[in-house]
Amino acid sequence: MPNGSDPWESRGARHIRDFGIFKATEVDREGPHGKTGRFVVLDAPDWGIVVPVLERDGARYFLAVRQFRHGSGKVSLEFPGGVVEPGEDPARAASRELREETGYIAGSLSFLGDLSPNPAILTNRFRVYLAEDLRLEGEQSLDEHEIVDVQELPEEDFLDLLGAPGCDHALMLAAAFLYLRDRERRRAGAAGCGNPPSAV
Repeated sequence: MPNGSDPWESRGARHIRDFGIFKATEVDREGPHGKTGRFVVLDAPDWGIVVPVLERDGARYFLAVRQFRHGSGKVSLEFPGGVVEPGEDPARAASRELREETGYIAGSLSFLGDLSPNPAILTNRFRVYLAEDLRLEGEQSLDEHEIVDVQELPEEDFLDLLGAPGCDHALMLAAAFLYLRDRERRRAGAAGCGNPPSAV
């Protein structure tokens, strides 16, 4: 008996239209139940997101960007990021977006995760990086229609805002989850070094 884990077989595809930021394609696929259906998928470029962390006087801050989003029609507080250009390394794209949107460059860039933004319709990937040892290199270098405000927010304050109006971009929440998972793994690794703590 077929189940949801069984793959579907491709039976053809037709290009519908190129919208620039994505291409719409109609695909024919036959399921494990023996039936064939037509489905629309969106071929979009991969995205690179960077979680920039500043350390100052023992405290950690996120470097965030605030900008108007045309889909929601509202201003959104986010991590820097954008499109991975054809042939571009995703880590280089994340570093480029950090520099363009904030003016900062990272002395250290660590890979946090590779996710599917919406596997129901999107074919692209969403790659997240942690940027540390930040240094201000110069002014922003924005596209014609980009208006981006840069903000430094204490780590916990930013995390507390996630999910609230104006800070509800689902991909940013996913990036924050990957960051928190990495932070806990680092703490666990540090705790495992040397002699175990004594019982209180």
